[in-house]
Amino acid sequence: MTVRLLIIATLALMIGVWHLGSGGQSWSLIPQSTLDHYILEQIRAPRLMLALLNGVALGVAGSVLQLLLRNPLAEPGITGIAGGAAVATVITLYWGAVSPVVWWLPFIGMAGGLITLALLWLFAGSQPRGIRIILVGVALAAIAGALIAVVLNLAPNPFAFQEWALWLMGSVANRGWAYVWLMIPAVVLAVALLVSQRRYLQAQVFDEVTVRTLGFHEGRSKFLLLLAVALLVSASVVTAGIIGFIGLVAPHVVRLLGVNRPLPLVIFSGIVGGVLLVAVDALVKSMDTRVELQLGVVIALLGAPWLLVLLTKQESRDA
Repeated sequence: MTVRLLIIATLALMIGVWHLGSGGQSWSLIPQSTLDHYILEQIRAPRLMLALLNGVALGVAGSVLQLLLRNPLAEPGITGIAGGAAVATVITLYWGAVSPVVWWLPFIGMAGGLITLALLWLFAGSQPRGIRIILVGVALAAIAGALIAVVLNLAPNPFAFQEWALWLMGSVANRGWAYVWLMIPAVVLAVALLVSQRRYLQAQVFDEVTVRTLGFHEGRSKFLLLLAVALLVSASVVTAGIIGFIGLVAPHVVRLLGVNRPLPLVIFSGIVGGVLLVAVDALVKSMDTRVELQLGVVIALLGAPWLLVLLTKQESRDA
């Protein structure tokens, strides 16, 4: 399992750094000129790292939510946290308070995600259950989507509308190392929270009634896990826009590979998420289109059929 994933990751990373030679006729992995060095170090390398980090973040967030909510169709967008982070970022950019790459902009997006998390916790109740979290999250996501639509409708000029709309579609193109450094602290903090709650995650192999008898402070553990998810999702939204379906697909790919225990599922979902996002971004770069397709659009085209397959299988099992 691990060897196969490493092979896939290596191939995907190689695709991510391949570039046309100076003559435009051949492919090369080795920079041939100063311009090639600059393109590799300042454009392709940060894009590759950002795609990898976003894939890891979304894969981990999706697997944690599926375990926590006991729903195989749960994914980061279902909590409304992604929408909350997007609303905060878009409103901040709308007022022109900061530039798109200012170092503390991610904290604004994360604040939006955390405020959404607080609302989710408030309306889900002191002892939230999976279905109630999902229903509240869907409502918050709808509100966030409506607010984003209002802001886009009030865009000061068509260029601002186009820029924000493209950002919301999700992409790691034209991002420098600044975006990578902005995302790393959130990922590290989220991983630390997950490690602190690893025993509670492991206990998710049992049903909810059994888990409540194991002596965990269930409310606190769920909140810390949702906080980790909020950090991962908010950081992803701020640095790459809204990228869906990775958090849904990655855990199921891992299960198809035979991994079902909670901790390995979370770890390998992060790896698979990173590999998938890097691979799809490589596909986007290789497509000969007049304008480069947005990463979130391509992933939605690939992920939506997978969701339909999952729903069909679930209906067959329930029948």
